[in-house]
Amino acid sequence: MAKHKKGNLGNMILEVFRESANDSLNYKQISGRLSISNKASRKLVAQSLDKLVKTGKLIEEERGKYRLAHQSRNLTGIIDFVRSGAAYVRVTGLSEDIFIPASDVGLALQGDEVSVALKKAKAKKLKGRVLEVSKRALHHITGTLEVFAKFAFLKPDSQKYRGDFFVPLNKIMHAKDGEKVVVEFKDWPEGADSPIAYVVDVIGPPGEQESEMLAALAGAGFPLRFPPEVLHEADRIRNEAKNDWSDREDFRSVTTFTIDPHDAKDFDDALSFKQLEDGCVEVGVHIADVTHYMADGSLLDVEAQKRATSVYLVDRVVPMLPEVLSNELCSLRPNEEKACFSCIFKMKGSKVLGFRIARTLILSDHRFAYEDVQEILEGAEGKYKEELLALNSIAKTMRVERLAAGALAFNKTEVRFELDENKKPIGILLKVQKDAHKMIEEFMLLANKTIATYVGKPTKGEAKIFPYRVHDKPDFDKLTDFFKFISKFGYKVHMKGTKDLPRALNELLGQIKGKPEEDVISMMAIRSMAKAIYTTDNIGHFGLGFPYYVHFTSPIRRYPDVLVHRLLGCYLKNQSAGITPDDLEDLCEHSSERERKAAEAERASTKYFQVLFVQDSVGKDFEGIVSGVTEWGMFVEMTENKCEGLIRLRELQGDYFFFDEKEFCIRGQNTGQEFHLGQKVRVRLDAANLQSKQIDLSYISDSVS
Repeated sequence: MAKHKKGNLGNMILEVFRESANDSLNYKQISGRLSISNKASRKLVAQSLDKLVKTGKLIEEERGKYRLAHQSRNLTGIIDFVRSGAAYVRVTGLSEDIFIPASDVGLALQGDEVSVALKKAKAKKLKGRVLEVSKRALHHITGTLEVFAKFAFLKPDSQKYRGDFFVPLNKIMHAKDGEKVVVEFKDWPEGADSPIAYVVDVIGPPGEQESEMLAALAGAGFPLRFPPEVLHEADRIRNEAKNDWSDREDFRSVTTFTIDPHDAKDFDDALSFKQLEDGCVEVGVHIADVTHYMADGSLLDVEAQKRATSVYLVDRVVPMLPEVLSNELCSLRPNEEKACFSCIFKMKGSKVLGFRIARTLILSDHRFAYEDVQEILEGAEGKYKEELLALNSIAKTMRVERLAAGALAFNKTEVRFELDENKKPIGILLKVQKDAHKMIEEFMLLANKTIATYVGKPTKGEAKIFPYRVHDKPDFDKLTDFFKFISKFGYKVHMKGTKDLPRALNELLGQIKGKPEEDVISMMAIRSMAKAIYTTDNIGHFGLGFPYYVHFTSPIRRYPDVLVHRLLGCYLKNQSAGITPDDLEDLCEHSSERERKAAEAERASTKYFQVLFVQDSVGKDFEGIVSGVTEWGMFVEMTENKCEGLIRLRELQGDYFFFDEKEFCIRGQNTGQEFHLGQKVRVRLDAANLQSKQIDLSYISDSVS
C-alpha cells in the first residue's frame, strides 16, 4: 500500500469495478485485486468504499457487496416530494438520496417507485431526473372536493402532492362541494394536466374534529372501518372459542397482574412473580396469545397484516384487530382465564439463571394503572406491594447494567392533551417516564431479547429466519452535524472511538438533563440516529445495545409480534417456518412502512389538537423556543402550551432572511441576524387554522427570560 498515494485509492477501486462492470464485489475481493493484504490498508479500502457510495459512484446492493453506479445507468427507488414540488428518491444501497428538481419529476406521485437517470450536480450531491414510473404506490388521497358544472377537482390535504386531481362527475359518489373526501388514483394519461381519481369515501365537512381524524387515518392509508366479513369472523371466533387448556402450563395460582395506562383496554402483557425455596425468584412475562385465535391466512389475519399496527390518535385508538379480540378475547383482563405465550425467568437479583418459553394459561389478579404502581413504589400502601418492590429492584439493576453495556438513555417526556367528556382539549399533560414505566420496559426488553437470542443464536443447530427489530449505527455525517450543533451550546462529545459512542452520548444526555436546551438537543440527537426497522437481516439494535432483538410483547397492536409468535410456535415444535425468507422480508418491509404511516397519522392528529387548543389565544404573546428551521420559515414551540407554530421567512421584518443550510439557521442577508434551534424568542399567535392544521406566529423579539 505504501507505493500508492492514499488519495488515489478511490480511483484505483473504481478501476477494479470498471474491469468487472457486471460484478458485485466486497472489500476483501477488491483488496485482493489491488494486492492489499495488511489489516490497516484493508480498513482504508472499506472507508473508501463508504465514501464512493456516498458520492453515488458505487451502490451497496446488499450488505457488504458493491457494484458500479454508471452515470448512464438507471437507478430505481421510492420518490418523496417536498413542499416546493421537488423530490428526493431513496435508492436501496445508496447512503444519499437523489435530488429531483420539480421540472424533472415527470408523472410521478408521492411514494411511487421510479426509474431515475443521474445528472451532473454541484457540491457532490446526487441529482437526477425521473425517466418513468415503474410501479405506482397505492394512492388513497384525502382532500377537499371542488365541484363544478361538468367536472370536479380534489385539492389534496398533503403538500406532497403537487396539484389537484381531476374527478369525473359520475365518480364523486354523493359528495358535495367543499366536503372532505378520500379519492383513489386511477390514471395519469400522457399529456394530461392532472391525474385522474375517483371518490371512494365521503368523510364530511373540513375542519371538524371527526372529519380531520378520519382524514388523518385515510391520508396515511389506513382503513376507516373493518370490513363486515372480518367483524363477522371475529364474532364467530368469540362465540365458538373452546376453552381446552390441557396443553398449557397453568399459572392461574401464581400472583399475576397487568400495568397499563389508565385509559387502556388492550392489555397485551402481564407479569407474574413467585418466590422460590432456594432464594431465587421466578418472573413470568406473559403475552396475549393472539395466534391461538387468529389463524394464519384467515380473514382476520389478512386484515391485521394489511393494517400491521394500531394507530394512536389523540382522541381515539384505531386497533389493528377488531375490539372483540383486542379489548375482550385477547386482552388480559383481571379475573378472566387467558391464553398466553410466556417467557419465564429464574432470577437471582438481576441475573437470569435460566428461562423457559411456554404457552400458558393465566388469571390476572389485578389491573394496575401506571400511576397506581408509581404511588406504591414511592411509599404508599397498596395491593401486591412486596411483589412490586421486588420487581422494581430487579428492573433498576437491569437498567443500570444495560446502560453500562452500551444502551442509549434518551430522556422521554411526552406531551399529551387532557380531554373533556366531549374529547375536546382542556389542558396539556407532560408524561414523564417514571419507575413504574421503566420497570415494565425492562422486563419487556428482557423477554424480547431472550426470544430473539433463542432463535437467532441457538445453542444447537442453525439460526432460523425471524423478523428482527434492528437499529443501525448512526451515519457519520449526521453525527458530525450533530456534534457541530451542540457546540453552539458549549457541549462537546468526548469519544475514544466509534465503540465509545453510546457512553459518550449518555454522558451528554446526563449533562443536559433539566437544562433549557435539553429538549432541542435530545430531538437533534434522535434525528442523527438511524430509524429502527423490521427485517430478516439481523444487524443488532444499536440504541438498545442488543445483538439480537425482536418485538414479541405486543401482538394485539403490532403485526410483527404476531409473526414472531407464529414462527416461535413452529420452532418450539421443531417444525419449519412455513414461509419463505423473501416473503417474510416483504412482510417486514410492509410493517416498517405501516409503522411510519401510523406515525404520520398520529402527527396529523396532534397538529389538529394543537390548533384546537390555542384557538382562543389568537392575538396573545408567548415565550417560545425555535424548534425547526427550513427554507420557508422557522418553527417555534410555545413554552406555555407546548404547541408549535410557523413564522414564515417573508413575515420576518427588518431584513431579507434566508435559510443557511450549512449552518442550519435562519440568517438576515444585511444585518447578519440569526435564528438557531433552541433559541428563545417571543412570538405573537396570529392565526389557528383547523382545516390546514396550521398555527401562524409572528416574531416580536428575542426572549428576555
